[in-house]
Amino acid sequence: MKIVILERDSVGTDIDVSCYEKFGDVTIYANTVQRQVAERVRDAEIIIGNKAPMNEQTLKDATRVKLICLFSTGYDCVDLEYCRSRGIQVANVVDYCTDAVCQHTFAMLFYLLEHLRHYDDYVKNGAYGSQERFSNFDLPFTELRGKTWGIAGMGHIGRKVACVAETFGCNVIFYSTSGNSRCTEYQQVDLDTLLATSDILSLHCPLSERTRNLIDQDALEKMKKTAILLNVARGPVINNSDLYWALQNEVIAAAGLDVLEKEPITSDNLLGRIQDSNRLLITPHMAWASTEARARIVEEVYQNVEAYLMGKARNIIS
Repeated sequence: MKIVILERDSVGTDIDVSCYEKFGDVTIYANTVQRQVAERVRDAEIIIGNKAPMNEQTLKDATRVKLICLFSTGYDCVDLEYCRSRGIQVANVVDYCTDAVCQHTFAMLFYLLEHLRHYDDYVKNGAYGSQERFSNFDLPFTELRGKTWGIAGMGHIGRKVACVAETFGCNVIFYSTSGNSRCTEYQQVDLDTLLATSDILSLHCPLSERTRNLIDQDALEKMKKTAILLNVARGPVINNSDLYWALQNEVIAAAGLDVLEKEPITSDNLLGRIQDSNRLLITPHMAWASTEARARIVEEVYQNVEAYLMGKARNIIS
């Protein structure tokens, strides 16, 4: 069995991937960009990837490939229709990073809500040591209790965030981006209500034609001026240029982003110009990447491959 791992470093070099050698001949690449995919998968029977595009252009000469496994939940990098036409099965991994993403959501929130960068700098630059009073709180901050926490996308991660938000005393509402949510534990609202009433709005939805540019200028103008926006979903769910405009014009209070329209951040992304960490926090698509979650995803892909070789369907999406 010829297995090719295209983006080994996407799960971190501290995580062992030697388990796949049990299945056959494994070729490992640290990273693979689009122009390299076709040549690297030409002789593969099983491809393990992450963001590398899997479509007719990259797979047309890979005549032996039978299974594509993803180090991810999202599969927008895969042309499912083309894979179906070729009889290629595609398997992802679900619910492996729920705790990690939930944790990062709150880490970003508290960083912004309590102006932690400002206060850390205040101490370290000597300002605190030079004052006479014991405390400083020149940038006011508020409590979560009594706030409305809005969620777009009530899947595994959305539900986890909702549960934690409740423990802080928040009123949780949500908008179903698919229109098919079966969640009854929390109040479901339409998008306009979500935007207008949320004090904190966190995004946990997959990228689709329904969610692309979900948060644009029109949406941002409907939000509270005191609102904090958090995106741990997919970058294109927020129109980055419109968010830049909103932050520059104080349409909303602040935003925390773990994902961007193009990754890594490009020089033409206007958000890169905002240096005020009280208004904008950007982390490098790391919310999912706790040590435990990365080890879990390697194990889950191992089980997907093992199931396939035993003639069983596991996490097959195409």
